[in-house]
Amino acid sequence: MATPRWFRAGQPTPQALALLAQLSAAGEHGLVASDYDAAGLAQRVADATRSTGISDAMRLAQLDHALDAAALHFGNDLHRGRIPPRTAGLALPPRPSLDERAFLASLAASADIAATLRALEPDFLHYRLLEQWLQRYRELASRDAPLTQLPAPRARTVHVGEPYVGAVALRALLTALGDLPANAAPPGVDGRIDAQLSAALAHYQERHGLAPDGELGRRTYDSLTTPLARRVRQIELTLERWRWVPAFDRPPIIINIPQFRLFAFRGLQDRAADMLQMPVIVGQSFREKRTPVFVAELQQVVFRPYWDVPRSILRNELLAPILKDWTYLERNDMEMVRGPRDDSPVVPPSAESVAELAEGRLRLRQRAGAKNALGPVKFVFPNDFGVYLHGTSAQRLFAESRRDFSHGCIRVSDPAALAVHVLRNTDGGRWTPAAVDAAMNGAPNQRVRVVQPIPVMVLYGTALATEDGRILFFDDLYGHDRRLEQLLAH
Repeated sequence: MATPRWFRAGQPTPQALALLAQLSAAGEHGLVASDYDAAGLAQRVADATRSTGISDAMRLAQLDHALDAAALHFGNDLHRGRIPPRTAGLALPPRPSLDERAFLASLAASADIAATLRALEPDFLHYRLLEQWLQRYRELASRDAPLTQLPAPRARTVHVGEPYVGAVALRALLTALGDLPANAAPPGVDGRIDAQLSAALAHYQERHGLAPDGELGRRTYDSLTTPLARRVRQIELTLERWRWVPAFDRPPIIINIPQFRLFAFRGLQDRAADMLQMPVIVGQSFREKRTPVFVAELQQVVFRPYWDVPRSILRNELLAPILKDWTYLERNDMEMVRGPRDDSPVVPPSAESVAELAEGRLRLRQRAGAKNALGPVKFVFPNDFGVYLHGTSAQRLFAESRRDFSHGCIRVSDPAALAVHVLRNTDGGRWTPAAVDAAMNGAPNQRVRVVQPIPVMVLYGTALATEDGRILFFDDLYGHDRRLEQLLAH
């Protein structure tokens, strides 16, 4: 009979007891202790160590094997998540499984089981910060009923200075969440949305992806009355997704879809001071227009790009006005082209050429310029979805708090700054802000190959902890949280 890994002289090793404690505390990582039979194993260990007969030795051997299985299950869940991302419909590569033999040997000999297990998790500061907020929101959720049960406002929107019957309850909620300082001055006696309460509302709205107007409108009320247990679940589901994120050896560009935000890393650490950040516009919530979750490598920057109109957009949106009036093409700086190349011949509009366009024998593109849908720059990272980053001629849309307006590609608010970042190591550092500005106003369709491809990770997380001590929540834009929750329940 093999020597037990987790027992010595019939008694559990310190590592076995520490492992049991970590299994019982799986919830601290957004996992579920019962998935590893934490309570059952603890009871079996207690029962098995009360005597030392032959049958008990066999029982210890079986229990030793059970502890191995639980440790592997827990370790892999921490390291790569509970389900493969592709099962959830996301095009992320699975992280590798643990080397079982090496992992168990290391864990059983560890002087700090908690640290050994913690090392399996993603090495991201913001992952750790989110784990810390999980405990805080669990505490808040335990007294959820009196906190989020706010009376509905009588008016569609309660403005600053107007009465609200739930003002006292609203103050209590915003204080508990940290949006209203605990030492704030006491409210007036008339139950109004005063300036102090309005400022706290604006802080809450900013954290939850809402327009920070400091007023109690329908969307803000719906968010405020979301059960805090639901917020706990958002944190848990986001932690699960962060465990899917591939490790990177080069500074990546990360887009968080529900946050409508891009993070371009300058180094390998996820610290705000070492990132270029900017708002983005993502795909609409209709299934066929959603921005997919995937990883790719940015290889090329195109200044003053043509917009090659996808067949789906041509067929569903543009063909009818073109057939009705050929001048639609010139009014929108569009042209029909025969062939796939940038220098393919342009075909003038006629009944015959428009028919060829409708049949797919010609392609439609928009010339570079002020009307071009891609703006002044396009960032190319080849992928199966035909998605890329680009500017836009509709800058006004970045003023909206919810920005799902595209057909799936990602529009960036400051393409010039992103181009400088992406090309900072290309061509001996010649791509200064001035050089980028000149290219954005120069000849059409200038292609610049990036000296070293940059990982692009298009991700989806509805909760985010920040370094300044806040937690942000976002709407489940595409229903991915709902789907993941269903998958984890089976």
